[in-house]
Amino acid sequence: MKKKLVKNKEQDQNWEEKVVQVKRVTKVVKGGKKLSFRAILIVGNERGQIGVGIGKASDVIGAVKKGVTDAKKHIVNIPLTKSYSIPHPIEGISGAAKVIIKPSAIGSGVIAGGSTRIVLELAGVKNILAKQLRSGNTLNNARAVLNALSQLRTFKEAAENRDVDVSQLYKL
Repeated sequence: MKKKLVKNKEQDQNWEEKVVQVKRVTKVVKGGKKLSFRAILIVGNERGQIGVGIGKASDVIGAVKKGVTDAKKHIVNIPLTKSYSIPHPIEGISGAAKVIIKPSAIGSGVIAGGSTRIVLELAGVKNILAKQLRSGNTLNNARAVLNALSQLRTFKEAAENRDVDVSQLYKL
């Protein structure tokens, strides 16, 4: 796992990027096999913004650069609670991968595995439980977490959607 701190000039935010996986892939062509590299990257600012990207190129450095630009195109904002957790339990699906994410008690840390853990840490989540189901594919698991985090709603947003007061949601 490679870690790099990137300063974004437009938004003045410190983006942290992690290379989750670099794979050597081949394509069979008329003259033989063409080799290229596929890099899966996760970019986050640890304040509720996260993105997953993929890059393919003939060299690793080019694949990583393409992955960073792809991840920054697919940034998702997530609501964090005061205890650096998520507002409610949620499930995310991408391809065959399914991820279950639940808020956890203060001080429990990030209890998750594989790419799920990296996505949650770079998003700024500090107390959470997560479980990967159905697939071991790194990319699909990362995208499933992103899918779950993009579906999160705060109490205020839920109250506005239902046209009720926030205090009524706490009574339920």
